[in-house]
Amino acid sequence: MPCRAVIFDFNGTISDDEHIMYGVISGLFAEHGRPLSQREYIDHLAGLSDEAIVRGWLGDHPELERLVAERVRRYRDAVRDGSSVTGPVREAIRYAAARVPVALVSGAALEEVEPVIEAAGLTEAFLALVCSDHVGNGKPHPEGYLRAVELLELGGHAIHPSEVTAFEDTEAGVRSAKAAGMRCIAVLGTLPAERLAAADDIVDAIDVPLMRRLLG
Repeated sequence: MPCRAVIFDFNGTISDDEHIMYGVISGLFAEHGRPLSQREYIDHLAGLSDEAIVRGWLGDHPELERLVAERVRRYRDAVRDGSSVTGPVREAIRYAAARVPVALVSGAALEEVEPVIEAAGLTEAFLALVCSDHVGNGKPHPEGYLRAVELLELGGHAIHPSEVTAFEDTEAGVRSAKAAGMRCIAVLGTLPAERLAAADDIVDAIDVPLMRRLLG
């Protein structure tokens, strides 16, 4: 099946920021009396939505919304210059966008994703951004990916999920893309290869040679 659209995850996939994300979350949780090790974050929380991360570590916290908002603010302050999106990744996204529709599906909030995309000079590359604000169910549920396909269709691109290739870096992300009926390529960095075995392929990094092999 030819690839007729590409959808990227954000944190840890196009934005090299899982270490930043861990630092923000662990600091916040420590302030609330529940320290979080990097191994615990990777094993149990990486790739989940903000609400699921907070509930997964702090339970049904009465200040859930405030904690999520503070997590977003701290992360945004740390990456607002766009430097977490490397040059090779920027070039790869532009290469893909020149050939097929490109979208983004993230468990992060739009207010933290959008400034990074803009600072990296990639706003025009993405025809759709689907963030936690836009769905009722976060990854590993497929809602975000299916919503992205709907938005691409509304933009005039008749695409079936089986014609989409998704890029992810976590188990939850891979499960989400596969449940939506898409091909999924996992990117190493956040998790080891054995944790990403459900993906159709596993790569070391996103770059133009990879996009050239995928799209011609």
